[in-house]
Amino acid sequence: MPPKVKYQKDEIVKAALEIAEKKGFENVTARTVAVAIGGSVAPIFTCFENMDDLRLEVYKKIKDEYYECIRKGLEEPVPFLGVWKQYGKFAKEKPELYKTLFFTPPIGIPAGSGSDLLRYSQDLVRPSIMNWYRMSAEAADKYFRDMWLVSYGISAMIMMGDCPFSDEEVFELGTEISLSLCKAFKEIPGFDVGGYDKNQLFKELALKNNFTVAYENEEKAKEQ
Repeated sequence: MPPKVKYQKDEIVKAALEIAEKKGFENVTARTVAVAIGGSVAPIFTCFENMDDLRLEVYKKIKDEYYECIRKGLEEPVPFLGVWKQYGKFAKEKPELYKTLFFTPPIGIPAGSGSDLLRYSQDLVRPSIMNWYRMSAEAADKYFRDMWLVSYGISAMIMMGDCPFSDEEVFELGTEISLSLCKAFKEIPGFDVGGYDKNQLFKELALKNNFTVAYENEEKAKEQ
């Protein structure tokens, strides 16, 4: 009879995932995983053909964790703002995993990229945006795009431990931007397709807020 495998495949993947979370994906090596499971490299290559196969399984697990955080956000009272909060939480609590997914995708891992994750998230969140904010699919996608870009920038600062805002301030920022976008989509004809007069709109807004002098000076400067 062949010798019994001491370590199961899922145990090895779990150990490798913990290494990726604590030390970075680049540190998932045969040596570090062997040390983590308290044995030699033999069990690794009994369960996996090579280290690339193991790393691929770990990368898929990281993606699954990210998908789960998006789903949790959708379960909150205001689904998309819940996603905003969970996205930032993922970057804060698991910075190495966030970095792996969105900043340094492992070379040779055919398991998607940051762009793929964006599209997946958009597809998952779109129905919620459409239903909650009463938007068309096209408007919902543009709303998601704009919110994503802001969230991506803030989460990058969070990941690096260099965000100057508290969790409450970040959530409030998300609320403010969401409100601004919703108001624009609802009240500006053509905003969802880019068919609106930007200059005229800014002029009207400036006049409403008593910035007439500043606007006129800007217009004069353009003519010179």
